[in-house]
Amino acid sequence: MNPFYTTYEYIPFDKITEADYEPAMMKGIEEEDWEIEQIIKNPDVPTFENTIEALDSTGELLAKVTGVFFNLLSAETTDFMDELAQKMAPILSEHSNNITLNEGLFHRVKTVYEDHSADNFIRLNAEQKMLLTKCYENFVRNGAHLPEDKKELLRKLSAELGVLSLQFSQNKLKDTNDFILHIIDDADLEGLPESALDLARQTAKEKKMEGYVFTLQAPSYTPFLTYSARRELRRKMYMAYNTMCTHDNANNNVEIVGKIVNLRHEMARLLGFNTYADYVLVHRMAEKTENVYNLFNSLIEAYMPTAKKEVKEVEDLYYQENRIDPNDLAVDDPRRFMSWDFPFYANKLKESRFNINSEMLRPYFELSKVKQGVFGLATRLYGITFHKNPNVPVYHPDVEAYDVIDQDGRYLALFYCDFHPRTSKKSGAWMTSFKEQWKDKKGNNSRPQVSIVMNLSKPTDTKPALLTLGEVETFLHEFGHSLHGIFANTTYRTLSGTNVYWDFVELPSQFMENYSIEKDFLNTFATHYETGDPIPQDLLDRITASRNFNVAYACMRQVSFGLLDMAFYTMTENFHANLIDFERQAWHRTQLLPQVDNTCMTVQFSHIMAGGYSAGYYSYKWAEVLDADAFSLFKERGIFDKETAHSFRENILSRGGTEHPMVLYKRFRGQEPTIDALLHRNGIQ
Repeated sequence: MNPFYTTYEYIPFDKITEADYEPAMMKGIEEEDWEIEQIIKNPDVPTFENTIEALDSTGELLAKVTGVFFNLLSAETTDFMDELAQKMAPILSEHSNNITLNEGLFHRVKTVYEDHSADNFIRLNAEQKMLLTKCYENFVRNGAHLPEDKKELLRKLSAELGVLSLQFSQNKLKDTNDFILHIIDDADLEGLPESALDLARQTAKEKKMEGYVFTLQAPSYTPFLTYSARRELRRKMYMAYNTMCTHDNANNNVEIVGKIVNLRHEMARLLGFNTYADYVLVHRMAEKTENVYNLFNSLIEAYMPTAKKEVKEVEDLYYQENRIDPNDLAVDDPRRFMSWDFPFYANKLKESRFNINSEMLRPYFELSKVKQGVFGLATRLYGITFHKNPNVPVYHPDVEAYDVIDQDGRYLALFYCDFHPRTSKKSGAWMTSFKEQWKDKKGNNSRPQVSIVMNLSKPTDTKPALLTLGEVETFLHEFGHSLHGIFANTTYRTLSGTNVYWDFVELPSQFMENYSIEKDFLNTFATHYETGDPIPQDLLDRITASRNFNVAYACMRQVSFGLLDMAFYTMTENFHANLIDFERQAWHRTQLLPQVDNTCMTVQFSHIMAGGYSAGYYSYKWAEVLDADAFSLFKERGIFDKETAHSFRENILSRGGTEHPMVLYKRFRGQEPTIDALLHRNGIQ
């Protein structure tokens, strides 16, 4: 029997085969179609219970199988799964459209929504009213109010968009895997730390090659750009990464970008919006493009002067160490300071100023100890504990499963951790759910199954997995997202966990990043992996002192990505421009490093093309204002203060999307956030 048709506590990864996915998805579609039909045929007057609640509980099988399939498509894909995804994308899109464009179903939903004066509506609690509003607006935002000819056009556009978004991601993964830098000559390894060499040796061994192999995956690429003393090789790696998906091959994303942007624009116009950003921001804390640009402008005004100084200091060091007078150089002189020089000389400057670099810290951030520290932080704040469960099937040997238990002994969640890069996994890091939390009509609380997927440094033949401070921060970030899912305590799964406004979803994750440089947190776990010695106090002091090194540059980099995103999705006409020229014009106000010919970020910018952040990349900076403001309360009361943590859990982490995020935030903080805490934290104000 197909394992998806059975009832199971844990996803039976050990029993699921690739052949199980398609029939289970098709059966899931068939079952949900039948469930929808029963709602429509109900002869009773539409009510919240027989229409809205009934609709929210449909599609259990389909959600189960697609939750597994699409999560593994990102974390452990195969050629078979890639092809099946291309086949199923338009079918699933059509199924979704069949629901939201169903006239009979929309009539029932609309009847309940518009019945504001009746006892039926008045008796609803805040969560029920939010579900009703969200349900109605979902239909409207997906074209339920359109005439038939426009509905059909919307079906066509959304199906095409689904296929293209999928193709974009698959092309990026393939292009990432297609490049390697193979080094035989030891002289070309100058400057590289032992951790990078260990990984490169192991990668070569896995590929059955001699010497060293470096890839475009973050644990390989980032140290190479940071430490390699071979400028030409840094340039080669930089160009390989930044020209990804631009080459004349099957993985080229240039045309796909234009098609994706234009499809979204056309869909927004069809739904009555002038731009796609206008369509998106209706359901965001930012509300309108003007507020997004106001945020960007305030950040540029506050940070740009400092950012220019930071970059100038790195550039000056480059010319000084290489005994070059920049005034003697022609514009196109290859000796000019370039983008592939910045990470290397920025690291040198940081070392000279603070006597610190990421390699010094690695011995104190052995992965098992970091897990101990991160899990221990959740225990100290919220009283929860993590218990490794070896009986839970996993989809790859690298994956670990944990039972999460609340402070009163109640079971909270199943938590999967997938730490290391592999060719079958997308780059980056993310949190996802295999199963959402919800409560049934009897009050039984069905607990969630959440997962964090990362690409952290791998163990080698000679050393365990030793992380950089940046990787510890990434772990904390995704762990913060997972707590949003783990603590979910809502009635309806569509309002549960991270199902919140997109510019609110990063608050729990970025909030946790604050702990990465707190001495009292680091002292709980950061011990040398060989000697067991605690991290020295002077090293802790240097970590704290260096926290704002190049912080303004980093801010302008993030703002540049947000400006690029908004440039695409605030267009009132279709995109026909040269992509590279458009990209440079979009973010020119924030560019601090030389622009390199033929490089293009957009073609690999999965966040805004295929990852849900289209017209929403500003969310990272928006949420940074929130997280700095929220953490300032912990700094005031104590970073492990249980009362404040309980308030954060009850008012933010457990409430999901049951109320407007500003209502939730003010309930926790007692006031609306301001940018002041962020400016203070970054040393700008």
